[in-house]
Amino acid sequence: MKKRNSQLIKRLAKQIGFSSCGISKARFLQEEEKNFENWLKKGYQGTMGYLERNFDKRLDPQKLVPGAKSVISLTYNYFPKKKTLNENSFIISKYAYGKDYHFIIKDKLKALFNLLKKEIGNIEGRVFVDSAPIHERAWAKISGLGWIGKNSLLLNKKMGSYFFLAEIVCDLDLQYDSSVSDHCGTCTKCIDACPTDAITQSQVVDASKCISYLTIENKNEIPKELSKSFKDYIFGCDICQDVCPWNKFAKPHNEKEFLPKEELKEYTKKDWQELTNETFNKIFKNSAVKRTKFEGLKRNIKAL
Repeated sequence: MKKRNSQLIKRLAKQIGFSSCGISKARFLQEEEKNFENWLKKGYQGTMGYLERNFDKRLDPQKLVPGAKSVISLTYNYFPKKKTLNENSFIISKYAYGKDYHFIIKDKLKALFNLLKKEIGNIEGRVFVDSAPIHERAWAKISGLGWIGKNSLLLNKKMGSYFFLAEIVCDLDLQYDSSVSDHCGTCTKCIDACPTDAITQSQVVDASKCISYLTIENKNEIPKELSKSFKDYIFGCDICQDVCPWNKFAKPHNEKEFLPKEELKEYTKKDWQELTNETFNKIFKNSAVKRTKFEGLKRNIKAL
């Protein structure tokens, strides 16, 4: 039964559009506790105070879903086709080109969960997509979907790292997958390429120096000594992913909701600089770019 249900979950996940699916036993992530504690103590979370809250929940899915037995980890590809946006313009992270992934993936997760209930019977659980204190990368790693790269992102041999992570935590007893080995070797391209030296050591990122944090989560002014290294990024950053050799295997997604709006494709630096609140709300309706708000985006542009 465990094997049959696990195979069913993976088949339905693919059918709905997820790139890969792995399953692990729901338990307390004792091996992650010390590293996470040390990371917080060093202040690497910047002003993201929410990371300090719900410490136990972040490491124990049974506190999020009482009676949980399994964590189903899923990936969803967002790698765009080449030359999607104007190359001589300011840059936004690839994941933010189209509609906010939270909406799209949450709907797909709910559809998958409903299918599982229909096929298997009554299941108790919750779906997550970057929306609760759950250690997504750790669960994805344990379930064999990849290994943690030196830039702290999950890497996969066939896909690289341009994918979103999502989870279903449920009370089903399933067949569990095994983790895979690390394939970064001696490569340090991501560490060497980070223009703000945010990757302090292998698998450790000081978010307070990270361009992605500084242009999105950060609500304060951007330090000039860091903004001069932004390399035209005004929302998020893909530098450490772009240089990763494993991303040469990334294939373009076929999710139409991730495509940018037509007017955004040809945006120039002048267009960005003259962006009005009205146009911002129109172009970035239901977009992840809304997270930084209009004032935050204008701050990012002025900081360059």
